[in-house]
Amino acid sequence: TTRLGKEPRATEPVSLLFGLHGKPGVTSVTCHGGFIYSTGRDGCYRQLQLQGRQLQVLRKQKPCKGLEWLEELRFGPTGDMWVLGFHAARFVLWSASKGETLLSVPCGGGHRSWSYACCLSREAFAYLKSGDVVVYQRRGAPDEQRVVKESLHGRELTCLCHIGTLRTGRPGRVSVLATGSEDSMVNVLALGVKLHSVTQLTSLGDHISSVRALAVAADSTAPPEAGRISCVLFSAGGRAQIECYRLLLSLGHDSSGGVACQVIHLASHRLDERWDSMKNKHKLIKMDPETRYQQWPFPVADYPLAPWLSGACELFLLREHVQKLRLVAESFHHQRCVLKVVAFAHKTAGRRRHFLGSAATDGSISFWDITPTLLHIAEALKAGGTDVELLGRQLHGLPSPVLTVQAHSCGVNSLLVQETIDGHFLVASGGDDGSIALVVIDVTAEGISEQEATAGTGIRVLKKFSRHCAHAAHVTGVQFLPPDFLLSVSVDQRMTVWHLAEDRLTFVCSRFCHVADVAALECWEAEENSYCSVICGQGLERTVALSCWNAGV
Repeated sequence: TTRLGKEPRATEPVSLLFGLHGKPGVTSVTCHGGFIYSTGRDGCYRQLQLQGRQLQVLRKQKPCKGLEWLEELRFGPTGDMWVLGFHAARFVLWSASKGETLLSVPCGGGHRSWSYACCLSREAFAYLKSGDVVVYQRRGAPDEQRVVKESLHGRELTCLCHIGTLRTGRPGRVSVLATGSEDSMVNVLALGVKLHSVTQLTSLGDHISSVRALAVAADSTAPPEAGRISCVLFSAGGRAQIECYRLLLSLGHDSSGGVACQVIHLASHRLDERWDSMKNKHKLIKMDPETRYQQWPFPVADYPLAPWLSGACELFLLREHVQKLRLVAESFHHQRCVLKVVAFAHKTAGRRRHFLGSAATDGSISFWDITPTLLHIAEALKAGGTDVELLGRQLHGLPSPVLTVQAHSCGVNSLLVQETIDGHFLVASGGDDGSIALVVIDVTAEGISEQEATAGTGIRVLKKFSRHCAHAAHVTGVQFLPPDFLLSVSVDQRMTVWHLAEDRLTFVCSRFCHVADVAALECWEAEENSYCSVICGQGLERTVALSCWNAGV
């Protein structure tokens, strides 16, 4: 309202978020950098944005374990954020950028009046206790510690994925990666290809157990721009938990690494959600309490309604506008732990058929025709309109696999499918037995009608060969390099390039990797005739490889 009363008075809130921090309530609201931040006694702070006249929750963050009472957020001139709160009977000042406690003062707890101030090299904390005013003062001493190299994660890395590449005016490009770890964190990193720098853009801490799989779905509704990336990041892992985020990346010279990163939390899913809400669950036996997702591939279809994804032998549907992730189909065919899942599509007669390849601990690879399932769910969505609960009641089983191939004698750690020039599909896999298997499959053009309700497409094996003892330990990653090369990594700390011939793999070259316990490999085209590969495990290592065929191999 104005002092003159020329504008109408607001008689009620224009936007309301009920129960944002649960029953304990909200302790503070702060505006900074165009965003709204709120803290609460639930141990979390939330980032919000004003869309028109409505408040939109972008993400939720928990600063550290044990800090269950948050009181306030403060921001530094360089973008640092400090969290002020109480841990049991102590006042705690937590640095979100450094991830460490800066100040801890025993005061008796948070049920008291208090104030904190920091000016230049002095800081003071005052509080009331038993009617007395108590002041704690500290003169900042020069920091004698020097960080030689900042850590990326607290434990070993388990997975990574390439999000995209931003073209800058400076020499080289900036590649953006996401890494997952046993410490239950997902980090988004900016990787300077020519500057040899790695900068952490943001950290996502919504998982309650280790992160085992990452995948990125590009935004198909907006054309890609050289200086901007919009995508959906999926992370999955322990406790059968899945988290979905919208990432908005753009060039920003004032931001860390020269890249501005905005995160919007879209949806989450846990198989334990129904168990947590059950009454008298202490009288029941919990089935598969340690279930976790091992692999999470790219979307298997780009239907107008929503992207489809698969994890293990399950199909999920993400509806971003209602922030829901639904399990729509599943299968228990393998009866074993499914380690890898890959999606691919076959286009014929103007129609597209969608397939899944799944690999288990017994060394077998199964191929599924999931097109009828996708069509059935898509029709149910159209019939149900925006009723998402209708979809939740229509859980269907996946049809039996159309082909199963015994590729290894034990578990399959890496699986990759690539379409060849002649229209076939080349399947490469690496296993615990140290071998690399290749299978050439052909998809017949049967059953391409969209009205068919059963999977009529057949798959047959054209060729199968393998390279035994390709590595001295588990093969944990394989990637195709054009035109006819294969890159593989293993726990034996070797990265090897192979030449793909008609029926054999020929050794080209190999190099030693400094990362122990290699868990994953990611590779993408950095520049013309050069490829950038990153491996993760007990650390992160990047390698830029020139085209092998230019060397006369």
